Amino acid sequence: MSDEQLLSTDLLKNFSPLDGLKRDNLAALAKKVQIRELSPGQILFKEGDTEKRTVYVVSGKLALQDNGETEQVIEGGSDQARNPVSPVVPRRHTAKAQDRVQYLSIDSDLLDVMLTWDQTGSYEVSELQGSSDVGGDDWMTTLLQTKAFHKIPPANIQAIFMRMQQINYKSGDVVLKQGADGDYFYVLTRGKCLVTRETPLNKDGIKLAELNVGDTFGEEALISDAKRNATVTMASDGSVMRLGKDDFNRLLNEPMLDWVDLEQAEKIIQNGGLWLDVRLPSEYENHHQDGAINIPLYFIRLKISTLDTDTPYVVCCDTGRRSSAGAYILSERGYQAYVLKGGINTA
Repeated sequence: MSDEQLLSTDLLKNFSPLDGLKRDNLAALAKKVQIRELSPGQILFKEGDTEKRTVYVVSGKLALQDNGETEQVIEGGSDQARNPVSPVVPRRHTAKAQDRVQYLSIDSDLLDVMLTWDQTGSYEVSELQGSSDVGGDDWMTTLLQTKAFHKIPPANIQAIFMRMQQINYKSGDVVLKQGADGDYFYVLTRGKCLVTRETPLNKDGIKLAELNVGDTFGEEALISDAKRNATVTMASDGSVMRLGKDDFNRLLNEPMLDWVDLEQAEKIIQNGGLWLDVRLPSEYENHHQDGAINIPLYFIRLKISTLDTDTPYVVCCDTGRRSSAGAYILSERGYQAYVLKGGINTA
């Protein structure tokens, strides 16, 4: 793929079902999609590919092949080109450029959510993207492209976005306070946030993390049914989308977590996995699984970069409550994480 060009809404109107989107929503989509190119003979996708992308041919000829034999040629500007190319996943054909091909590739989940919003009238998608002064960052696309969201049924994804509420804040506003009850899950959609934790030796709070557009927070207290373990303060003017506790647990948390019993956990460890103990250091020192590493739950965000993305982790605590919150955070960021059912006390 070579040059990528920004789109016009007039071009998008040539394709179905994009031509049914409201004007503002079509303009929001146009900001997220580019015209891409294939050289003659280059493969766009292969039979069996499972990447969830919706593809349209803009110009040139794209051959759909089965076992090397061309079954169909889609030419840009034709009636066939109005519809997505080989939309069923896994792909049933190999797509190969016969000449120079220009095409569009759109995240299928993103498109589905936008179409749902557009047809229900609940939101204009453009209202949910944040303003252009944050570098064009798109929180919705960021969330949908995380590996964790691949575990969530499409119907849940739509329901999550439909149930979210937008809240605006000024710089210095406290979004959530350490010690308070957990009530919402948050996605930062505009601006920056600072995460701090008050300790007996530091009443002003030690800095745990800085959050940017697309980052999420607030899930630990919802999953573990505990008090907030940190304070999140706006470092600039900005806004969040929030999802209520019940909706979060039913639509997002439950599908994302992989629970294992002790026997299954030990097999994962034997095959190269590691125990990750998210209890306090004093609890860990008193008793822990052999070979376990210890990162307290409230330090997970700060220390997550020290973990290996290629290593499976069995996250554990005494009961499974804190470890489920830790595993959620790891899964959300692309790590392979499992939760020990019942915790190490039961095991």
